[in-house]
Amino acid sequence: MQAFHSDHFVLPLPTGHRFPMQKYRLLREAAESEPGLCLHEAPAASDGELALAHTPDYVTAVSEGTLSAAEQREIGFPWTPRMVERSRRSVGATIAAARAALTEGVAANLAGGTHHAHADKGSGYCVFNDVAVAARLMQAEWHRQHRTLLRVAVIDLDVHQGNGTAAIFRDDPTVFTLSLHGDRNFPFRKEASDLDVALPDGCRDDEYLAALDAALAELWRRHAQGAPGLVFYLAGADPHEGDRLGRLKLTAAGLAERDRRVFAATRERGIPVAVSMAGGYGREIADTVAVQLTTLREALASREQWNNAAP
Repeated sequence: MQAFHSDHFVLPLPTGHRFPMQKYRLLREAAESEPGLCLHEAPAASDGELALAHTPDYVTAVSEGTLSAAEQREIGFPWTPRMVERSRRSVGATIAAARAALTEGVAANLAGGTHHAHADKGSGYCVFNDVAVAARLMQAEWHRQHRTLLRVAVIDLDVHQGNGTAAIFRDDPTVFTLSLHGDRNFPFRKEASDLDVALPDGCRDDEYLAALDAALAELWRRHAQGAPGLVFYLAGADPHEGDRLGRLKLTAAGLAERDRRVFAATRERGIPVAVSMAGGYGREIADTVAVQLTTLREALASREQWNNAAP
């Protein structure tokens, strides 16, 4: 399975900053020993690609370092050239994973899931919205090659609502946005996804999985006339019971079952999946890495089943 990483592009953060930048390197190092995973350094997204989901003024402000202090505070990162390069590479990794998924069934970005970035601003540690850019680019490339419409679904299972993605695709019937998230968690002003499922603090495995099953059933019901041609799956580790910011209480086993259900549902319908790791802020960073490594293993298992089912 193809997996793309960008952890060599690390932005400098102040001492005590709570964003766990090192988790990306740790995940990539752990993934290097996984048989069946083919790791590649991600390319950088171009200005033209970013402009498929972002306003040109915002892309320029990020690229040229003219973001205001308030805009940088909302993002949560100080501006540096390395911040720009890392953000471009994170988008490039999801673009590469989406292309690979369309030909091979399943592929992954070892980072990504930057779903709080809006068309004209960043927020919540998200500079550019990798899934939004990749979705629109895949639609354009698909139409150029096949002269048909590629419908896309976003299954966002990060603990935080995908407000930026919801806002970008608000008036776009070709992209269906599903978000299963903590009701009382960031962002405190939610945007309306096509399907939002808000969960209470302390939600555990059984309740979560039942809500997921119902949400997936509704997703397929709304696509009764034809399944999406591509799914972007944001497999956040932050619903884990050990997460500092999550407020939910899923076990590692519950999150693995979550992943299996998403991959099984898409595989049974023949829908390619591009996976992004999304958030994870474990009190013990090893817990976050372990959850995300399990997601990669479940993706790899689904990819193998996809191959075995091929004629």
